[in-house]
Amino acid sequence: MYYNGSMLKNRARTVIANSKPKVLHAAIIFVAVSFLLSMLSSRLMGPSISMAEYERILGQIEQGNTQYAYAYLEKNMPSTGESLINVAIQLVSPIFSAGFIIFLLETIRARAACFGNLLDGFGLWWKIILLNLLEGIFIALWSLLLVVPGIIAMYRYRQAIYILIDNPDMRPIDCIRMSKHMMRGHKSELLALDISFLGWMLLSMIPLVGWLVQIWLSAYSETSYALYYEQLAGHLDAENVPGFDGYM
Repeated sequence: MYYNGSMLKNRARTVIANSKPKVLHAAIIFVAVSFLLSMLSSRLMGPSISMAEYERILGQIEQGNTQYAYAYLEKNMPSTGESLINVAIQLVSPIFSAGFIIFLLETIRARAACFGNLLDGFGLWWKIILLNLLEGIFIALWSLLLVVPGIIAMYRYRQAIYILIDNPDMRPIDCIRMSKHMMRGHKSELLALDISFLGWMLLSMIPLVGWLVQIWLSAYSETSYALYYEQLAGHLDAENVPGFDGYM
């Protein structure tokens, strides 16, 4: 398989420019919902400590009164209900992310993509949850050896979610195995593609402007990753990409 990162990203920009409905509009919805879920999770699980209270806790600890800090944290620990809501949020996030991938694949394949695709991941909700759980376990086990094996495992399983979306009847463990086979000899390509977005990632951290960058980055990077999967799977051709006049 011939791979050229610059041409792949150029193709992603073409898809974004010619997409109907617009990939950028879907990215706005995706980023907004993801942000709201993240903020809700932080609000539920992270105790809000003012600077004055923080200094008071430090002062009590310095005086040897650690019991004050323990009592404060115990008082502000999330309730069982808040913890359960947070678990639900953590489960919903990857399902919603899968919906964005479905939208992008439908767009790239010149099918009838619609914003409703963003919710299509819920049709595979339990398999997506199981897939994420298995990936997390395998990556954690590889990471016990060293950091590098864990990183390699992350790249080894990156195509599993795309495979599951294309093959909803396939078992999650088989999607992981297929991804492992598909990524053999290609992990460095995906690493290079990740690194190429580093500048955009840094810009997305700038206050205020960063939100606009984050929307563009979500559309640009995720479209590129979807196209990369299409190329690995042998689905990519010039005819099924809206507005694309060349061939990679």
